[in-house]
Amino acid sequence: MLFRMKKITGLLSFILLAGLGHSQNKKSPVKTETIHTRKGDITATYRGKTLLWEISGNGLKHPSYLFGTMHILCADDARLSSNLKSIIKDSKEIYFEIDMDNMAELMGAMKYLRMNDGVKISDLLTSAEYERVKDYFEKNKAILPFSMMNRFKPYFVSSLIGEKMMTCEKKNGMEELIMRESKQYEKPIKGLETTEFQASIFDSIPYNKQAKDLLAYIDSIDNYRQITHEMIDVYRDQDLERMDALMKKSDPGMESYMDLLLYNRNRRWVKLMPSIMQEGSFLFAVGAGHLPGDQGVIKLLLRNGYTVRPVENSN
Repeated sequence: MLFRMKKITGLLSFILLAGLGHSQNKKSPVKTETIHTRKGDITATYRGKTLLWEISGNGLKHPSYLFGTMHILCADDARLSSNLKSIIKDSKEIYFEIDMDNMAELMGAMKYLRMNDGVKISDLLTSAEYERVKDYFEKNKAILPFSMMNRFKPYFVSSLIGEKMMTCEKKNGMEELIMRESKQYEKPIKGLETTEFQASIFDSIPYNKQAKDLLAYIDSIDNYRQITHEMIDVYRDQDLERMDALMKKSDPGMESYMDLLLYNRNRRWVKLMPSIMQEGSFLFAVGAGHLPGDQGVIKLLLRNGYTVRPVENSN
C-alpha cells in the first residue's frame, strides 16, 4: 500500500503523502557499478546518499539536475539545501511530475477522483468490511464525510490515511518549498505528466483490488504506521538504495503493477528529458522513489549516455 502511493504522486500531491523529504547528507562508501548501455558498457562511480544529482554529457551544453521529493512531511524536516537553492536560481525552468503552479490543472484533478460507472466502495466490499473502513474514517475525523468518499477510487482514499500517520501539527512538501523559492526568480513551473494521465493509472488497476487493499491497509494500520516512519527516516538519510528496498518490501502484492506504476513512467520521463535539457539548465523534481533501482531514472539516464553524478545536499 505504502509502496503504491509512492508511485502515483503528482495528481494528489497538493493534499496527501506520496514521495519522500530532506536532511543531513551522511557519507557513504563510493560505489562502482557497470551500466549496460546501447553503446556498450560504462563504469559509473557514485556516492549514494543524496537526493540531488547532476545530469551532463551526451551533447548537453549546460548541466541539468534531478532531485527526489517528498510531497508531504513534517515542516521541520522540509528544508532546501544551499546547493538546491542555487540550482533553483540558475535553472531555466522547473519540472515536477505535474504542473504544480497551474491551479486549473490541480483543481481539474478533482473530477478524476470518482470511480467510473457509478461504482462505490460499498459495492466492492461485504457489509462488514465496508463498516470497518467507514468506522476508521469516522473515528479518525476524515477531512470529508465518508459518504462522499464512498464514490472515490479506493487508492485515493488510502492515500488520505498516510498523512494522518504523521503526528506533527504543521506539514509541508518539498515541491511547495521549491515553488516558493522559485517565485522570487519568476521561474516557470511545468509538468512531465498531466493529472488526466495520472488518473488513468488509478483506472488501470481493478477497483476490486483497490478496495481490498484499502481494507488491508486499515486492518494492518500499526504495521503501515511503522513503515511510514521508517520511510521518512530513510528519506532524511537520503539513502536511495535502502529506500528502493523498503518500498518493495512494503507492498509485496504489487509486483504485477510495477511497470504501470513506476517503470513505464520513468521510461516516459527519460524520453522527454533530452529535448528539454538541450534548451538549457533545468531542475527535475520528482518523487524520490523514482530515482533508485535498475529501472530508476538515474540508471536509465546513464544507459542513455548521460553522466549522472551526486551533488552534496546537506544544509
